[in-house]
Amino acid sequence: MINGLQRIAYFPASFFGMIMGVTGLSIAFLQLSKTAPIFTNVAIGNVIIAAVLMVVLLGVYLYKTIRFFPEVKAEMKHPVKMNFIPAISISLLLLSVAFYALDLVQISQRLWIIGAVMQISLTYWVLHNWVHHDFFTPEHSSPAWFIPIVGNIVVPIAGVHHAPMELNWFFFSIGLVFWLVVKSVVINRIIFHAPMQARLIPTLFIFIAPPAVGFISYLALNDNQLNQFAMVLYFFGIAMTLLMLVSLHKFAKLDFALSWWAYTFPVAAMVIASYIMAAHSGQIGFQYIAYFLHTLLMLLIVYLAYKTGQAVKNKQICVDH
Repeated sequence: MINGLQRIAYFPASFFGMIMGVTGLSIAFLQLSKTAPIFTNVAIGNVIIAAVLMVVLLGVYLYKTIRFFPEVKAEMKHPVKMNFIPAISISLLLLSVAFYALDLVQISQRLWIIGAVMQISLTYWVLHNWVHHDFFTPEHSSPAWFIPIVGNIVVPIAGVHHAPMELNWFFFSIGLVFWLVVKSVVINRIIFHAPMQARLIPTLFIFIAPPAVGFISYLALNDNQLNQFAMVLYFFGIAMTLLMLVSLHKFAKLDFALSWWAYTFPVAAMVIASYIMAAHSGQIGFQYIAYFLHTLLMLLIVYLAYKTGQAVKNKQICVDH
């Protein structure tokens, strides 16, 4: 039998998808509190929860790195699991956004620097593996491939306050152009190759994230000026959200896995984008879209937290696959 400390050897980087979802919910509440100040304390409470979870998970993963480094190396070389490691840097970048919104600028800046350096390092590590590999097959590709590359689009959201604009455009350009490239690869794989493993199917929700986050980031880079390209990004995010919603019956048949947390951040990104779209367009319809998705996101996170707790209790997490 594997004891508690030994189980940490199988602690997956995909756990950080939880931080992305909870932090996304925090930022959504921060957006909502601009028009409904009653939710300010809820937003602050969510940021605290996200920060505490981040400290705990980072501590566990650091212990894994020190104590079980061969397992970390194996994860970094795994054609699927490797894509979840940059969820760590994206979580730091999202926390930077949340802390900046709370006027904790120094904390935000430090988190942004660490997150941005880690993000670009992991980006080139993934690109190196893609270019100089001897093990990838079409079946290895999945929407999780968006995480390490398209995560660069997150950088400018807080980065416009902490770094030169040219550097922020550099990150945005990497994420946007590779979004189009990776999307083509993944769609080809989904349509013309063997079906994805059941536990990876929830990652289809990640299709929502690049256009939604791209919309938020693009506005930040353009002094919050709503233009046609921003609208293209927003409405494509809406289109992908509708595609996922009409496919819910497919997702409902799946057994729980940590990959279910992949549902949360894309929905959170669409919530935030809708609040911002409502504010810039003056159209109340976008506010209702945000309310609906925000409610769905809260219910989803509560449910996933319960399912994760049950899985931990039943020792179904941190097992060798």
